[in-house]
Amino acid sequence: MELLLISLGAILLLYVGFITGLFIVGRHEQARAIGGFIPDCLVLFRRLLKDPRLPRRYKLGLWLLIGYLAMPIDLVPDFIPVAGQFDDVIIVAFVLRRLMASVGSAVIQELWPGPQSSLAVIMKLAGAK
Repeated sequence: MELLLISLGAILLLYVGFITGLFIVGRHEQARAIGGFIPDCLVLFRRLLKDPRLPRRYKLGLWLLIGYLAMPIDLVPDFIPVAGQFDDVIIVAFVLRRLMASVGSAVIQELWPGPQSSLAVIMKLAGAK
């Protein structure tokens, strides 16, 4: 447990350092996009769960995704660099593709709270053309 906390702390420090470095060199938009990506995804998920255009079965899938991402136990543990987050990305992409097939890309674009550069990443993950 102690090793996990140390690992999470180190990852958080690197993340904050990277974003701070982007601000220092004047890349404010990129720093905002990277720093806000996870919070923006959470806002998107919350908005999708409240949206009446999304069928119940997709809302259930979204709840399961949120539960999986919140669990400390993953298919590949998160403290393993890159691979630990890769399984989460694959599952998020799968759920987003299913959601987009149901409601269309316009709904995702309408509900996205972040910058357009981050939306482009979400749309690419979701398989938008």
